[in-house]
Amino acid sequence: MQKEKDPKLVIEKLHERHIGLTAALAEMYTESASVCLSRHHHSPVRIGVSQGVTQSAYSLDFPIPDTRTLNAYANTLDTTENGAYGVCLAAVEAEENLFAIKRAETLTGADWYVAPKGAPIEDMENCYRLEVSGLDAGSPVAVRARLRQKIDQTRRGASNLPAIASVVGFKELAIAIEKVEVTS
Repeated sequence: MQKEKDPKLVIEKLHERHIGLTAALAEMYTESASVCLSRHHHSPVRIGVSQGVTQSAYSLDFPIPDTRTLNAYANTLDTTENGAYGVCLAAVEAEENLFAIKRAETLTGADWYVAPKGAPIEDMENCYRLEVSGLDAGSPVAVRARLRQKIDQTRRGASNLPAIASVVGFKELAIAIEKVEVTS
């Protein structure tokens, strides 16, 4: 019996699915993620997503960056952060059917507001705060440790909305996601 193919994690053209992104911003996230992934891997890759004890795997195709793109994204910290935005937004889309609707304000403990497709933008009641982080290199232990930091950050945020913390390890090909309930 042939093994079923992994579903795809799509980092390209995020703006067509996430109303909180412009085409330019989405393209920057795709380029950044491609640079990060190409540091360690060749396209396509198989990337794992963990949510607590649940494990999923996805196939992720990424454009191979040329020299000009590599030079434009030579700042490792900025590129890793922006690449993580693209990969984690694609992951919460695939795993939770949530889409970026707006960038989060400073001190909310998160980077984005995400909501189910078609949810009214004005009504934040259906939204989650999404906190994103990325690691260029590191072990699965490092990814989980960063996730714990991001969970704590969302809990300290000035918002009563529930949150999702997410971390991508580019070398490790791992994404860790965890929902964080608001505690009073």
